[in-house]
Amino acid sequence: MAMLMFSKCLRKTDIEKRLSFPTMALRYLPCFKEGQHKVEFKVRDEEGRVWTFHCSTRRVGKYMKPVLSEGWCRFVCLRNLKIGDKVEFYKEEEKYHVRVKRPVVVFGAVMGDAPIS
Repeated sequence: MAMLMFSKCLRKTDIEKRLSFPTMALRYLPCFKEGQHKVEFKVRDEEGRVWTFHCSTRRVGKYMKPVLSEGWCRFVCLRNLKIGDKVEFYKEEEKYHVRVKRPVVVFGAVMGDAPIS
């Protein structure tokens, strides 16, 4: 059964630079090697396409502040993501999955969201 790692409604920085996400989601990712602040992992989207992301954390400071940087901007561009879209990251056994949803707006009101293909 797939476990939701985190979900996020995308903001401007998430679209233009990197995706920040809650520190608690780090426990689901592959382990960082000792002294390292970056780890690579592969994620499969709803269409079956595999993406490679790099998660990095701050080298110093009280808070780790994890972000997806390398690979993320390519994903945003090729999936045509926009501010307000929602991403959901899941882990199932040792495999990672991502789903993308776009808000459904009817007469100016958000009625839910729908998968983006």
